[in-house]
Amino acid sequence: LADENVCIVTPTASEKTLCYNLPVLHTLMQDNEARALYIFPTKALSQDQVHELQDTIEDLEVQIGTYTFDGDTPGSARKAVRQAGHIVVTNPDMLHAGILPHHTKWQKLFTNLRYVVIDELHVYRGIFGSHFANVIRRLVRICRFYGANPVFVCCSATVANPREHAERILERPVALLDKSG
Repeated sequence: LADENVCIVTPTASEKTLCYNLPVLHTLMQDNEARALYIFPTKALSQDQVHELQDTIEDLEVQIGTYTFDGDTPGSARKAVRQAGHIVVTNPDMLHAGILPHHTKWQKLFTNLRYVVIDELHVYRGIFGSHFANVIRRLVRICRFYGANPVFVCCSATVANPREHAERILERPVALLDKSG
């Protein structure tokens, strides 16, 4: 909420998800135009997170559109995701090939993008990490084009050098939260 980029590194099952869902949901409840982009390395993890998030939204009794956008998203649903998605959950490949090249169709997302969540930060190493860093550079350039400067929240349970790793990928300062509580 303080507009700081954050890297959260705590043990598995320590509720890191709450560290980003709470500020995202708070912001979306205050501003119906605000948007968030969640990036998970696998479709299975994306699906699990969307189901959990939708349960939370139902409990809050608010209207916050939360959708996955991946290779399995039917063509008939893609336009609806672009227009109604307050939280769009995707993976690096779909961000690279399905969203960024078509940014004019995603103008509502990019204009109002407040948060980008990158889960499983430790996965983005080596060649895959270099590719992902370039995808993030493209994302940032497109956000700037549309006047947005989102806050990045990175999470991992196992990365050894979390702040440095996040700062290399994001090319911006990152606050580290590594105390489980």
